[in-house]
Amino acid sequence: MILGMSTVAFTTLHVIISLIGIGSGIVVVLGMCQGLRLPRWTAVFLLTTVLTSVTGFLFHSTAFGPPQVIGVISLVVLAIAIVALYVNHLAGASRWIYIVSVVVALWFNAFVGVVQAFQKVPALHALAPTQKEPPFFAAQLLVLALFVVVAAIALRRFPARTIRSVV
Repeated sequence: MILGMSTVAFTTLHVIISLIGIGSGIVVVLGMCQGLRLPRWTAVFLLTTVLTSVTGFLFHSTAFGPPQVIGVISLVVLAIAIVALYVNHLAGASRWIYIVSVVVALWFNAFVGVVQAFQKVPALHALAPTQKEPPFFAAQLLVLALFVVVAAIALRRFPARTIRSVV
């Protein structure tokens, strides 16, 4: 039991929150690539991505390993994004810090999603059962390359203070 829920129910909740975070993050990042600030989508992304990391710590674990390390780093990156947006209002360097933080936070979710896919999807698991095989590394490298390109586009197109807002 975790927070009064069965492990299966809690896992389902965690996955739903994660998927909402990934979906809303994609919307936010694509908006940034178009020069748009999407305040509501951004709030949903930041909240659900924080909740994804926090709920990840509640799973029973015997050791502090890679999932926990990614969770800690993700929370730090999210804190930086939140401060850059809501405290510094994207002024000065906060603009590029925010963009990079949001893209990195979404990449962490995607990274974990690829890990989970190779663990849970039989066809992918067959290609890389230990996640040390070339197909796993190729998938992660492809995802990373995509996020680097998206970050570069967002850095060029997402304006600082005079941001067009779309609900």
